[in-house]
Amino acid sequence: MNEQDMPPAAESQPDTTAQGATTPPDRLAIDPASPFFDETVLRRGVGIRFKGTVRTNIEEYCIPESWVRVQAGKAMDRKGRPLTLKLTGPVEAWFEDLGEDAPVNRL
Repeated sequence: MNEQDMPPAAESQPDTTAQGATTPPDRLAIDPASPFFDETVLRRGVGIRFKGTVRTNIEEYCIPESWVRVQAGKAMDRKGRPLTLKLTGPVEAWFEDLGEDAPVNRL
């Protein structure tokens, strides 16, 4: 095979995998049954600020639509999953493993 027959080398693309990304995805859930669940992203640790307050009880968030889901007390549905409330407001997310000056994903 000569040089003309070889496929072109892949151009260097920014790394969008969980390990190389600098900001978390626009939407993420902690429920493994959700299509927005991503274990590798969650392992890195995602910080969430909702309406200016850092929150640690977020079940799911969506930055473009500006909402979060939080557990509604100890109430459970028929399948044993926690009931959640959808709250609207400004949402910001960042990777906690990048330190204090981590880039923030927000609108």
